[in-house]
Amino acid sequence: MDTGMRVALHRQVSSGSLKESGELRRQSSLESPRTGRAATRFLFGRQSSMDPNRRRGRSQSPVGLAEDLTVPDNLDATMQLLFLACHGDAAGVEALLRGGVDVNSINLDGRTALHIASCEGHPDVVRAVADAKCYGHTEVYNLLKARGAKIPRNRRTPMMVSNPGDVPEYELNPSELQFKKGDEVVKGVYQVAKWNGTKVHVKILDRECYCDQEVINSFRHELTVLEKVRHPNVVQFVGAVTQNIPMMIISEYLPNGDLSSCIPRKGKLHGQKVLKYGLEIARGMTYLHQCKPDPIIHCDLKPKNIFLDSGGQLKIAGFGLTRLSKISPGRVKLADHESMVDSFSHYTAPELYRNEIFDASVDAFSFGFILYEMVEGTHTVHGKSSEESGHTIRYDGMRPSLKNKLRGYPPDFKALIEECWDTQGIARPTFSEIIIRLDKIYAQCMKQGTWKDSLKIWK
Repeated sequence: MDTGMRVALHRQVSSGSLKESGELRRQSSLESPRTGRAATRFLFGRQSSMDPNRRRGRSQSPVGLAEDLTVPDNLDATMQLLFLACHGDAAGVEALLRGGVDVNSINLDGRTALHIASCEGHPDVVRAVADAKCYGHTEVYNLLKARGAKIPRNRRTPMMVSNPGDVPEYELNPSELQFKKGDEVVKGVYQVAKWNGTKVHVKILDRECYCDQEVINSFRHELTVLEKVRHPNVVQFVGAVTQNIPMMIISEYLPNGDLSSCIPRKGKLHGQKVLKYGLEIARGMTYLHQCKPDPIIHCDLKPKNIFLDSGGQLKIAGFGLTRLSKISPGRVKLADHESMVDSFSHYTAPELYRNEIFDASVDAFSFGFILYEMVEGTHTVHGKSSEESGHTIRYDGMRPSLKNKLRGYPPDFKALIEECWDTQGIARPTFSEIIIRLDKIYAQCMKQGTWKDSLKIWK
């Protein structure tokens, strides 16, 4: 075969087209036959930046052509590899590799069999020549390695999918995340990074946790919850890294810290801010409790899981960390009570600590203590530590004294706090009711001139 013929065949094979007679015909994969300009080859697909099918387009080969595919006799082994990769013949590609063909062979356009198969949308071929070990094809991987193919860099993660097309829509490319130089990457805590130029919070899962199934289950559950929630008073989920190590959860950047650090720093909050924050928490919790088909029960509502955005608005976070077992509609139980015991505090409802069946009222219990702390300006109860006060509240039924601490607030505000932290869940108000009552309390204070005229109504 002369040089001119070989060049023509190289270009014909890389374009991915045949005539019905089995001969090659020239059809550029990148140019339109009419205009000569680049054609729109790929279609916008799923949102995952790691989804291999994200930009897959429709096949440009005639219908039924693959069934009658025959390899021209005048092609050498390298050209046959590229030809079969172009037309999705995974078995043929594997047979050629077994015969000793170099997996990294390229055509005159600089494309390998992997490039061609990817562009033509043939996942079977791509899996064979690129991700053999990662997806469990050990025999093929050993074959490719013996032929000089590069070893995959990424270790298998606990959430690695079997089919590249099953990559979650929330999956982000870790190379798009930039951490500040000099900052130590701490596992298990939120850190500030930049994702495509936008500041975000990144929670990194420690590598040592990958062997702990409970940790992985909690991580997976948190992603499942975060993916579906959208509300102004709930932290915004950006995406996650699950197909690479380390695994991460990425959420919106909240520069003003959490309510836990705000209360000691500012002390007792003004009545205006107490009601504003109370309403924002109640609105976010109402949304979570009304999610379908099942309510999202926080179980760990506390100031440390409530953040302030740049505009001073509160956003609830950490609501996907507790896994629950559904008992009946609206009634659940902790899936792993033993591992939660050490993290229980005075915000935790008694029925949670006793490992009983419970409902969304456990979050109202926590809310009562949050309101109290905003008025009091401290996290301690009865002057004790969180652990000591938690024991007193759970076993002795003690509650903080509200006498002389709610000066300027209507009596209903005191009653609301006391109803929220009632020992019986049935006596606690829902967050929908809490919103109505807080709105009335504000209106009453404004009418009576209890607070300064500078107070504003919050919409």
